[in-house]
Amino acid sequence: MPQKTVSLVLSSGGARGLAHIGVIQALEEQGYKINAIAGCSMGALVGGLYAMGKLDIYRDWICNLDRIDVFALMDFTLSTRGFIKGNKVFQAVESLVGDDLIENLPIPFSCNAVNILTGEETTFDSGSLFQAIRASAAIPTVIKPYAIGKGEYVDGAVLNPIPLSLAKNYKSDLVIASDVNAPISCLVKEAPEVKSAKSFITVPAWVTEYKSKMSKYFPQEKKEKPKSPSFLDLMNLSFEMMQDRLSDYILQNHPVDAVVQMSRKQCGTFEFYRAKEIIETGRELTHATLKQLNL
Repeated sequence: MPQKTVSLVLSSGGARGLAHIGVIQALEEQGYKINAIAGCSMGALVGGLYAMGKLDIYRDWICNLDRIDVFALMDFTLSTRGFIKGNKVFQAVESLVGDDLIENLPIPFSCNAVNILTGEETTFDSGSLFQAIRASAAIPTVIKPYAIGKGEYVDGAVLNPIPLSLAKNYKSDLVIASDVNAPISCLVKEAPEVKSAKSFITVPAWVTEYKSKMSKYFPQEKKEKPKSPSFLDLMNLSFEMMQDRLSDYILQNHPVDAVVQMSRKQCGTFEFYRAKEIIETGRELTHATLKQLNL
């Protein structure tokens, strides 16, 4: 039987967007051919790198970053237009993307951004691939807007976090969306660690009983007061809640054959050091979704 073709649409979502890599892996493992791809923000980065055939290189790089590496890539600034310049992290992206043009990619690709000066959504389906990705991923108040010509662009998620509208011109057997801003009900819980090794020391029963009684009078765990969100936390949470509502609206109004959903609580926006875990979560969710829908 011929391979089923897929138009794949990848949502925004910061580090959660690394799950898109797992989605792509699972689709290929199931024998699907991705013959067109569209993305927003992190989805634009993953989609663009896949379209040019360099996603594996990026995956190997990002999976080897630890907390310190990720922090080192954050070039903080006192600018009122965003507290991260974005130069360091996007230099790494530019080294992969180079000066390739979108129209020359082996797989059709498009992404979106918002011209903050006019308030209009812009679709990038030709021209510089790097500039398109850079514009699409400029999270408002976090990463400084990116200037192209007379326009200044910010994250496409401001208006369209799952750009299904970009897939309407693609001809494929299936339209599949990967949404990493899904409700809390889509949270994947980590499996608890099971201790297989037996203890070499036998604790007498009276010790266990005594410890249990004393714990009533001397509790070991202190209840911490909930931490009040900072200004930056409030901005980030507000932006994420906006994405959630927009995502729900978009999915209700655009027909799709399958949606792979991962909760926005699964991973923080900048927790890129969890790359291996998040990629594998995306892979497992995709296999489960395809099985459930008998695709």
